[in-house]
Amino acid sequence: MNVIAPVAPRARYSAEEWQLRCDLAALYRLVAHHRWTDFIYTHLSVRLPGPEHRFLINRYGVNFHEMRASDLVRIDTEGKVIEDDDGEARRVNAAGFTIHSAIHMARPDLQCVVHTHTAAGIAVSAHPDGLLPISQHALKFHGRLGYHGYEGIALDLAERERLVRDLGPHKAMVLQNHGLLVGGTSIAEAFHMIYMLERACAAQVAALAGGQILLTPPEEVCRHTAEQFRRQENDDHYAMVWEAALRLIAHDPIDWRS
Repeated sequence: MNVIAPVAPRARYSAEEWQLRCDLAALYRLVAHHRWTDFIYTHLSVRLPGPEHRFLINRYGVNFHEMRASDLVRIDTEGKVIEDDDGEARRVNAAGFTIHSAIHMARPDLQCVVHTHTAAGIAVSAHPDGLLPISQHALKFHGRLGYHGYEGIALDLAERERLVRDLGPHKAMVLQNHGLLVGGTSIAEAFHMIYMLERACAAQVAALAGGQILLTPPEEVCRHTAEQFRRQENDDHYAMVWEAALRLIAHDPIDWRS
């Protein structure tokens, strides 16, 4: 049962865009709730409907735990801020534009893109073997994870082609020496993807800290488990997880849907 009452859209937005704004703001709050933030850095974005190739990204400088639907900024593929109709200047992170616009332009199937810089994600991104198949969470990504070599702060638009190439057909990628990137066909799926990948990375860091040889399942078990996860991937499952996640932030003092 949905315990989160709907909120009427702001007058200058369509009902569809306002719902996307509310859901993306909730995703920012959930990233903060799970302590996957890097202060005001990193970014989550969502593609807006329509042929204009526009998406929403965070207003630079707003903490994730205080993000509201009205704090999100509409931007085009050239990095131009489309929305300033309240007369207030809105900054966006240029590196966020580079990474997210690359994925949104090349992968229309991915409505939402999430990028994090957690300690666990960065640690795995620096491991020469990347994400190890040592946990059930990690096996969701077995054979379904891209890797992109570090090129510096993502300000060079030429890097977009290589980001897309390295992601390939996958929905998740390790940005080496940098962090994690996931996409989803919906905001709910993107949340599930980053939750599983972050948990997998945290488990790997904890396991390696023990200093012992780690158990790795046989390859056929790894493939079987990845296929089990694949069969579970559907909108109903993601919606159930999303509704449960929203209850974690239902009592925030400032409504994310404002």
